[in-house]
Amino acid sequence: MRKIMTNSFIALLVIVAVIPLWAPGAAAIAYGEDTPDGDYRFSVLLTATGLPTPGGGTRDSWCSGALIAPRWVITAGHCFRDVNGQRVGRTVARRTTATIGRTDLRGRDGQEIEVVAVRQADTADVALAELRTAVTGIAPLKIGTGPPAVGETLRLTGYGLSTGGGPIVPTTRLQTGQFIVVAIGDTLIETSGQAPRQDTSPCPHDSGGPYFRDRPGRTRELVALVSTGPPCPHRGPDFSTRTDNLHAWITGTMAETSDKSRAGGGALLLLVACVSLLALLLLLASRRTGDRRRR
Repeated sequence: MRKIMTNSFIALLVIVAVIPLWAPGAAAIAYGEDTPDGDYRFSVLLTATGLPTPGGGTRDSWCSGALIAPRWVITAGHCFRDVNGQRVGRTVARRTTATIGRTDLRGRDGQEIEVVAVRQADTADVALAELRTAVTGIAPLKIGTGPPAVGETLRLTGYGLSTGGGPIVPTTRLQTGQFIVVAIGDTLIETSGQAPRQDTSPCPHDSGGPYFRDRPGRTRELVALVSTGPPCPHRGPDFSTRTDNLHAWITGTMAETSDKSRAGGGALLLLVACVSLLALLLLLASRRTGDRRRR
């Protein structure tokens, strides 16, 4: 099994190396199903407007992701790549927007917030996107701390391309499907479609979509993210990046940035206080000078 997963990981690296900027590794979910209104509201659509192209032009694209903290979205690392195809720890497009809690993309529910910073994992195809302001009224998806088991059923949500048997087209609604874990590696898992069909599979722009445990009466837990796989629709496995073994990096990165923000906020308050005090002293000095002149 380790040899199989090692060879699979090498294949993944080759595939990811040739994926165009903001293209997903696998085509919303082929043969998935519409998500009920108001469910899986932690699901995120990341829209990139004005991505640079090698010829000097621009284009638009999108990825999927999940809200894991009020100001943080987790997604695939290759969703943030420069014009040369290299993963980067920054936004690439002229504007990158996270839409959270919007099941029907033709509606106006949920929240739209700009992405202002990106952090890339060193050892996996995972990125954290920091939002300009905190999301309110939507519970983040919990990050699981243990790996899935072979045979375990996971649920996936995504905003990628979709098909129900006809052309593969952009979805207008959050899609979902169930998948079974068929193999587990050090950084990747393999999942195959289970429901609604065995050829239910991720499609382009599902990259970064969350695989999570969805058990009745229990808290939903993030397990993995869509990374790459064969063209959709298809039977058999896709490669997904584990997130349980990145738990320490994820929580540490979010905490470190929050500490810096608080420190920056404190420094700003101190600067404002100093400027205010200086202005007050100058005003008092000016009044004293005026008093002496009147005398």
